[in-house]
Amino acid sequence: MALEITQYLLSAQSPDAKIRNDAETILGQFRDQNLPGFLLSLSVELSNEGKPTESRRLAGIVLKNSLDAKEVTRKDQLVQQWVAIDISFKSQIKNFLLTTLGTSVAEASHTAAQVVAKIASIEIPQKEWPELVGLLLANMTQSDRPALLKQATLETLGYICEEISNEDLMQDEVNAVLTAVVQGMNITEQNPEVRLAATRALYNALDFARTNFENEMERNYIMKVVCDAALAKETEIRQAAFECLVSIASTYYEVLEPYMQRIFELTSNAVKGDEEAVALQAVEFWSSICDEELEIQDYEVPESGDSSALHSHFIQKALPTLVPLLLETLLKQDEDQDQDDGIWNLAMSGGTCLGLVARTVGDDIVPLAMPFIQTNISKTDWRSREAATYAFGSILEGPSIEKLSPMVNSGLEFLLNAMNDENSHVKDTTAWTLSRIFELLHSPATGFSVVTPANLQRILGVLLESMKDAPHVAEKVCGAIYFLAQGYEDAGPSTSLFTPYIPNILNSLIVTADRTDGSDSKLRSTSYETLNEVVRCSNLSETAQIIADLLPVIMSKLDQTLKLQVVSSDDREKQGDLQASLCGVLQVIIQKLSSEDKTKHVILHVADQLMLLFLRVFDCRSSTVHEEAMLAIGALAYATGPEFGKYMPEFYKYLEMGLQNFAEYEVCAISVGVVGDICRALDDKILPYCDKIMELLLKDLSSGELHRSVKPAIFSAFGDIALAIGEQFEKYINYALPMMQSASEVCAQIDNSDEEMMDYGNQLRRSIFEAYSGLLQGFKNSKAQLMLPHAPHLLQFLELVAKDRPRDETVSKAAVAVLGDLADALGSNIKIMFKDCSNCTELLGECLQSDDEQLKETAAWTQGMIGRAFSVSG
Repeated sequence: MALEITQYLLSAQSPDAKIRNDAETILGQFRDQNLPGFLLSLSVELSNEGKPTESRRLAGIVLKNSLDAKEVTRKDQLVQQWVAIDISFKSQIKNFLLTTLGTSVAEASHTAAQVVAKIASIEIPQKEWPELVGLLLANMTQSDRPALLKQATLETLGYICEEISNEDLMQDEVNAVLTAVVQGMNITEQNPEVRLAATRALYNALDFARTNFENEMERNYIMKVVCDAALAKETEIRQAAFECLVSIASTYYEVLEPYMQRIFELTSNAVKGDEEAVALQAVEFWSSICDEELEIQDYEVPESGDSSALHSHFIQKALPTLVPLLLETLLKQDEDQDQDDGIWNLAMSGGTCLGLVARTVGDDIVPLAMPFIQTNISKTDWRSREAATYAFGSILEGPSIEKLSPMVNSGLEFLLNAMNDENSHVKDTTAWTLSRIFELLHSPATGFSVVTPANLQRILGVLLESMKDAPHVAEKVCGAIYFLAQGYEDAGPSTSLFTPYIPNILNSLIVTADRTDGSDSKLRSTSYETLNEVVRCSNLSETAQIIADLLPVIMSKLDQTLKLQVVSSDDREKQGDLQASLCGVLQVIIQKLSSEDKTKHVILHVADQLMLLFLRVFDCRSSTVHEEAMLAIGALAYATGPEFGKYMPEFYKYLEMGLQNFAEYEVCAISVGVVGDICRALDDKILPYCDKIMELLLKDLSSGELHRSVKPAIFSAFGDIALAIGEQFEKYINYALPMMQSASEVCAQIDNSDEEMMDYGNQLRRSIFEAYSGLLQGFKNSKAQLMLPHAPHLLQFLELVAKDRPRDETVSKAAVAVLGDLADALGSNIKIMFKDCSNCTELLGECLQSDDEQLKETAAWTQGMIGRAFSVSG
């Protein structure tokens, strides 16, 4: 039964905290004691035309939040609660919601549309509420239905398509939904609100339309309606239509050929003269086409031209008219675009698209872009100079070095002079372009660089001077120095050219990080990131003293942050960001100096002070700082080795906190990684802490709350612990192995069409193999027989992974390594098991032929181990 809750809903919005809290408490009690009655009361309130808009609006929001949550575990809980409600209550709630779609109060109908879609997302996949689509379509097909109801219905259909998967509807339902949506979009539809709702609904329904797009007549009709909508009087409809075209470009690229002439005209006119919101989507269409063509080119097999049938070369065909169109957009800058990170305008969109076009067509873009660059680069109007510089920077990736180097060599001095331009936009873009040049055309290790012994001093002189410029310019200059330093990494004798400038660079970066005028920009963190790169890429034999001198400077800065007065959350955030940056610098310094025996003593000498600083930082309670401090401690553990044991009693409580930090899962993931670092440092001295660490890791794996991305790291940690403590791992084997086995079964069910899931699957496979490797090596000398019962399962998993094509190379490496460990640990015992492992044999052969020397080496070792196992009698 529904209860009267209007007054409580209004009171819950009262400015008086007591009234508000009392009302929230009463509503919370009602929800907890009688959820079906509570949801029914909310749906009655939402649908009642006689109630105040405020109470109806809140009723809708609470109803929606009772069915859905961002956090996965909470969402599952809410779904289960809904499923458990009696069907008679659910029917009443759904009927009230469908009635609300016809209300004249826009807020109420909008929320009802969202709630209907949330319920549909739970019930339609279970083949419940089968009449829903039919009921909604009746609102569209019956002529006497008001425009507001049609609008709300289309909105609902759009939300439903967004919520459910395209396998959840029958094809005839999809056809009916698309017919209704396309009808609502049609030029004959008089009501612009209905037409807008239909266009937005189509955007969400496009994934469902695969069969319809395969039918030429239906496809022609859908494309006609979308293109007509792109010419509507109303800006919002035009924008929504172009959003549909962007989605069609990526979903149905292969059938676009007949429509491209029309689309080019529409996008061209929109870019030249429409509102910015529409023009941005028109440019986005071409960016989307570039993305598709770049992907096809990535997978194309050069010898056989395997994918060329899919490649329509739309960008190449449109090039002579598309490039001038994009170049014109570069002149439409905003006056304050460099001050605001969040800004996205037509000039930026056009430059991004131009960069994608350059990557798609390579050398062919250069003769089309250069006249624009040469004409505008010296004009008195700043917009022309900035646009020309932006164009130059945008086309640097894609064309060949042969094509680019003459123009970059002749333009470099011009760009260095432009760092003194009177306009800060021009300086900002010039610094960005220089950073692109150093990123893409400065690689002494490969024998090509636009930076030479002759011009390096001039380049650094300009950059260090420009670092004193406005914060947004200085930030881009840091980027240029970052890539300049990166180019000298492992560059042989060339690295020494850079060494004399390093003290000056480090000093300038520290001064820049301390600037107070850069508080609203990312200048401080960018300065420290650049400083890290300069240290990381330097030649240690030449810079050991410079880096050793930097260490106390950074330690002192971190110590000062602990004394900062923190009176507001803003102060705390600034303190946290600064501490995180400084811990990051210390991590890089520790790694650099401990990478060679002759400089490791510098770290050992101050290890106690460093550890004390990191432990004090933990007390500041900020997740960003915890991550960076954990990583720095991991580096310190590696540097100090067994000596790290003396810090464990004090450090362990923070490690434990990190391993239990489900909410800030990045902290948890890094803490798991640090367990590995400590195991490698302490070996069996980690033993006193293992029971508790294993308990926490197993709890993490069992938790539905913890983000899945942490789980692969936990399996790797099992391997690290087993390696460290050897046969002592026996007591954990009955807990760890079932977890590893069930995770390997999860791998078999992962959807590889989803790129994010595929990456996760690869991480999981790799980490399971690493765990098995650790266990096999840990037990090898004394208790190898413990792994015998688990070997068939491991081989079965290896067979499954070996069958995968294409396979991630890191997974292949881990698979081949664990195969060798299995043969090494179990010897002749694997003979019989190995009989049915044809895929593993193929995998081994494939890795022996690899171009990757390390992989080939591992495979050869594995082959030797298997050979040895088979030659032993037994």
